[in-house]
Amino acid sequence: MSAQLALLPEYLTAHVQLTLLALLCSAALSLPLGVAVTRVRWLEQPVLGLAGVIQTIPSLALLAAMVPLLASMRLQSIGFLPAFIGLTLYGVLPILRNTVTGIAGVDPALQEAARGVGMTPRQRLWRVELPLALPVIIAGLRTATVWTVGIATLSTPIGATSLGNYIFSGLQTRNYAAVLVGCVASAGLAMLLDGLVRMVEVGLRTRRRRLVGVAATITVGLYVYAAVTLAAPLFSNADRPVMIGAKGFTEQYILASLLDQWVERETGRPTAQRQSLGSTVAFDALAAGDIDIYVDYSGTVWAHLMGRTTVGSDREAVLAEVRAFLADEHDIHVAATLGFENAYAVAIRATQAEAMGLTRISDLVPFGPTLSMAGDFEFFSRQEWVSIRDTYGLTLSNQRTMDAALMYEAIAEGAVDLISAYTTDGRIAAYDLRVLEDDRGAIPPYDAVVLVSARLAREWPDVLAALGRLEGTIDVESMRSMNLRVDVEGVDPSAVAAAFIATLADTR
Repeated sequence: MSAQLALLPEYLTAHVQLTLLALLCSAALSLPLGVAVTRVRWLEQPVLGLAGVIQTIPSLALLAAMVPLLASMRLQSIGFLPAFIGLTLYGVLPILRNTVTGIAGVDPALQEAARGVGMTPRQRLWRVELPLALPVIIAGLRTATVWTVGIATLSTPIGATSLGNYIFSGLQTRNYAAVLVGCVASAGLAMLLDGLVRMVEVGLRTRRRRLVGVAATITVGLYVYAAVTLAAPLFSNADRPVMIGAKGFTEQYILASLLDQWVERETGRPTAQRQSLGSTVAFDALAAGDIDIYVDYSGTVWAHLMGRTTVGSDREAVLAEVRAFLADEHDIHVAATLGFENAYAVAIRATQAEAMGLTRISDLVPFGPTLSMAGDFEFFSRQEWVSIRDTYGLTLSNQRTMDAALMYEAIAEGAVDLISAYTTDGRIAAYDLRVLEDDRGAIPPYDAVVLVSARLAREWPDVLAALGRLEGTIDVESMRSMNLRVDVEGVDPSAVAAAFIATLADTR
């Protein structure tokens, strides 16, 4: 728990930055737009309709959509900017709708009285309409505040640091203390901000200026803190850190920590991590220079990025084509081949495999219509699954997409019959699973490769050289053992990485 609490200042600060600035922009957009809608009535349906459409988009999908959109505009495609834009858009509807409802609900008799005493439209807005509509507007602001705090936790997969880092990494590594810290901190922040807005509401309604002043002072203080901490890196003389990316599963957290510690040890350069990135997000971020290093797999590039529908059985030949593709098409370089292969695999409980006489994927075919399978968030949309399905003619009774960590829980409890396992996953042995032989070669080789951006290769040759010294240093058993220590024994990924580097140093 102490290790998790040590990260709280960084994660909470980033979450506050995202939430407060998104709320400010949401209000700045919604309030004038709401007033305009009440003045030009034909705008109401299209404006509220558009805001409603945005609200119906699942929050994670809206955040993810910002990545390719900003990349196409050659803007920062991961991290703060896409999360900020997505959260701003998501906060518009409740404030906008309540502004329109509040102003429209002002008693027409009061409006007429204001006209009767000679008030201009601007005076009526500021002295009559907005004061009377304020309780309704504040209710919308409170709703937007709570929503924004909660949705900000989903910004982690697009590279934005937030309290969601606790939740995503904790779920993957079964570190429920981290999940608890993330949930409690997020709930506490939502309650604090909602309480501040309510204090303003109560203070205005009861004419208690001191209450309004206290809430305003705390709010201004939070905004000053967010602005200062956000701008601080711009005025820092420190070198830009080497940014290391990680996808959203245990092995990636370990490897990112290993690369982080290795680069700092070998070069002395500062490092930082962006964790829980989606596969496409990580690759696009590297191509755009938003991250500098991450570990990918030759099979992922081969099938998912190159779009190859045929399986290359020769590992070296696949690696050579992958290297050429990355260099020629994206100016991305392979700094090292780590030495192990982590392929997708079809796994089943060993007891069930024995009872059904299953050793190969082809043995599944007669039983397919009676079996269910769970895959991670990407698996059933990837070329690898298409290749397995078509090569074997495999038909299943049910396909369930779920978090990678929960897949193993599901098969252990008998909720599903098969899972899309990873061959280096220590949980295969821990849960007594059997990996079925890919007897028709439907799955390509999956060598772990360290990918670096063109900028790193150009500007930091010392880092590139240090990464090259990791060539062939991690075998399958070592990686499986490291994964097991995190997933089953509950050891922190950074500690596991540090222990491996120590043994590596002893052999040099």
